[in-house]
Amino acid sequence: MASSALFRRALPAGARFSEWRTADGWPLRRFDLAAAPGAHRGSILFQGGRGDIVEKYLELIAHWHERGWSVTSFDWRGQGGSGRLGADPHCGHIDTFDSFVADYRAFYADWIAESTGPHVAVGHSMGGHLVLRALVERAAQPDAAVLVAPMLGLHSPLGPRGGQALARLMCRVGSPARRAWKVNEIPATQQSRQKLLTHDLGRYADELWWRETRPELAFGPPSWQWVREAFASTWRLNHDPALAEMTVPTLMLVAEADRLVRAKTALAIAARLPDCKVVRFGPESAHEILREADPVRDRAIAAIDDFLDQRAPATA
Repeated sequence: MASSALFRRALPAGARFSEWRTADGWPLRRFDLAAAPGAHRGSILFQGGRGDIVEKYLELIAHWHERGWSVTSFDWRGQGGSGRLGADPHCGHIDTFDSFVADYRAFYADWIAESTGPHVAVGHSMGGHLVLRALVERAAQPDAAVLVAPMLGLHSPLGPRGGQALARLMCRVGSPARRAWKVNEIPATQQSRQKLLTHDLGRYADELWWRETRPELAFGPPSWQWVREAFASTWRLNHDPALAEMTVPTLMLVAEADRLVRAKTALAIAARLPDCKVVRFGPESAHEILREADPVRDRAIAAIDDFLDQRAPATA
């Protein structure tokens, strides 16, 4: 497997960014890396999490490209290079998660029409949540899906109901677009941001390098409205009876020691899906499984490769 800073701090040859506009005219930054001529294995649409940028996953994309996949991604509305929402450009704001799903639905329709199968949808964290929502709501129907540390439940000392109630209150008593907290990925934690995300200091440093190199892509904490909508969207998905009817073959990678999203909730939802394989990781993995230390990362990527070979085989 490719494991070198060569793949982490430089765009691979042939990669390109472009602008894709939503129905309401919002600009989304799009990334494409086409498979080499004669080596096409299929097409992957990869979506990162809250605050993610595709540059964080160049090492992973290089691996898929070497296996013949064409890889496409876009920055979610309001983050990365897709235009910011709200007065604070470093605050992760959104009106409703329905906007994310609508953007994904429209982008997916264009992508599926212009790309060659088999088609695979991959989502990490918030991206995993939104990909699963899109699958359940029939906004996307790929040949296979991979959900990595999906945000299907949020950690809250007040529990899901208490956390949502607090977020609703904070949206009423002040601007919903203001920062929910000042620093870090979650409030009131003694853990550093690095320890919440990955044990691999080099890969964590790569993200900081990209932030320094491309400061316009830097991001910060979410808004209170994002928090409120995240609780609302996860509750909605978790209670959707259509989960039991979502038949797209799915692989779910779960970090049981994850301090950002609730692993128990993800495992409970996986058990409700008709065709879902689960791969678990213990204390050796933090939230960013695909950017973890090599033993974790290699096992995760091997599991994805094996799953796609079985459930989304190359066409003749």
